Parts: sequence; C-alpha cells; structure tokens
Amino acid sequence: MSLLSIGTVAFDAIETPFGKTDKIIGGAATFISLSASYFTKNINLVAVVGEDFPTTYIALLNAKGVNTDGLQIKKGEKSFFWSGKYHSDMNGRDTLITELNVLADFDPIIPESYQDCDYLMLGNLTPMVQELVTQRLVKRPKLVVLDTMNFWMDVALDDLKRVLKKIDVLTINDEEARQLSGEYNILKAARKILSMGPRTLIIKKGEHGALLINDQDMFYAPGLPLEEVFDPTGAGDTFAGGFIGYLAHTGDISFDNMKRAVIHGSAMASFCVEKFGTENLLNLTPELITTRVNKFAKLVTF
Repeated sequence: MSLLSIGTVAFDAIETPFGKTDKIIGGAATFISLSASYFTKNINLVAVVGEDFPTTYIALLNAKGVNTDGLQIKKGEKSFFWSGKYHSDMNGRDTLITELNVLADFDPIIPESYQDCDYLMLGNLTPMVQELVTQRLVKRPKLVVLDTMNFWMDVALDDLKRVLKKIDVLTINDEEARQLSGEYNILKAARKILSMGPRTLIIKKGEHGALLINDQDMFYAPGLPLEEVFDPTGAGDTFAGGFIGYLAHTGDISFDNMKRAVIHGSAMASFCVEKFGTENLLNLTPELITTRVNKFAKLVTF
C-alpha cells in the first residue's frame, strides 16, 4: 500500500527547559515520513526546500524508504525556518522566528509515479495547498488524513472548512477542536466537527493521550508516562505518521484497527519527545517499537 505524505521539510531551532539547538532538520512531512517508515516502505513525499537543505539528509530519507522525487529544491532560495521556545511545563511555547522562504509560494507538484497512492497524509500546510493536492490526484485514495492548526483557523477558516469536506480523518489538538467548533466541551466539539465533513476525528491531548471518535464509536488512548521529555516538537506529526503508516501496513481502515493505529502512533510520538528533533526517530528497531506498544497495551488493560 502506497502512502503519499505532503507537508514541510524544514529547519527548526528549539529551546526547552532541558537545552537548546542550533538549526536542525524538522518539518511536518519529515516527522510523518520517518515515523511511517517503520511500518511501510512505500512512502512518497511532496515538499519544497531551498538550496541550503543538506543532500545528506535527503539521502537519509531515501535510506528509510522515503521516495523524494516529489521534493522540490529551489536554487538560490532558503528552506522554511521556525524557531521556538517552550515554557517550563513543555505544553505552551512561543514562536521566536518564522521564515517562510520557499514555502511562501509552494506549488505542490504530484509526480506521475505518485498518482496511484492508497493513503494520503496532508500534513500541516495552508488549507489551500492541501485542497490543491486532493484536486491534483486523479484517483481518490482509500484514506485521506489531514492535520491542521489554530493559525489556519484564524486566517483561512473558509478554506479549511472547504477542504474538511474532502477528507476522512482530521487530527487536531483539544485547544484547536474548541476553536474550530466554538464548543468548550470536547464531546460537543467533536460532534460539531464531524458534521463539517470528516468521518473520523482524532483529538490529540499531548502528554494526556488522544481521543479517537466517529458518529458511533469512541476510543481513548492514554499518554505514556515518560521519565525524560526533551522536545515536543514534531510529536503530533510523528503520531500522524505512525497512525497512517500502520493503517497502510495493515490495509485495514476499520474503527477497530484505527484504535491499534492510534496506539502505534502514540508509541512513535513517545519516542520523538525523548530527544531533540528527529534524532530519536532515526535509529529505532521493530523490537523497541513493539516493547513500547506493549507498554501502552498494559495501560489500557484491566
């Protein structure tokens, strides 16, 4: 089963109570693709970078089974750059620098070899670009998952509502669910968002887990208590990559299998936060992932 991942491939500079980094590799599509690569090897990436993006990292993505034929490299331009500082509780953060650079006029070109994708992960980008991708695919994928954020709800709400009608699964956090729906109660918020188009909703609650819900069923996955949390950047994208990667691997998009996919996504996100950036996603093994998934299973077994 082929997976098409759309999003940012970028540079981040991060400061948390446990340390800080200079420019490191980040971006939604990077975290999604690396996470998904542990479950399925047929991953196609569409993104844009500048001439400053290291070719060694592109080679690393290729080595993980990520096809980068759809990665545009703009000569003479710089890659997207974000810098942020996390608060002491690691939940809130302040954006220090945002440089759109090549992302300012990103036109997602879908290579012919990508057209027959079974699963589509629309990482956090402008809703207009996300919708454009759905229009440029000649065949609708088996499953379309979209991630977004409060910024697009502030500046492009109509565009976002339009693309929500074209997807199957939406992933957002609890604060964003409240903003999008206008409802404070999470269940009421979920019902209202489901009426906007998605058949299934995942509400991410950070260290407190994730809620999976559709019109008939609901499942809650806890957060895994960790001794060390260094950097939450990319955790949501890593979760999404693990979620859709597991579904692509199993070929089963039933609600029961989505429960398992949520646990696998949560396990991948728990690895992500233990080190800065993508560092901890580069050297995992199937055994480590299985052990971590089993820890989640013990949390929900009684």
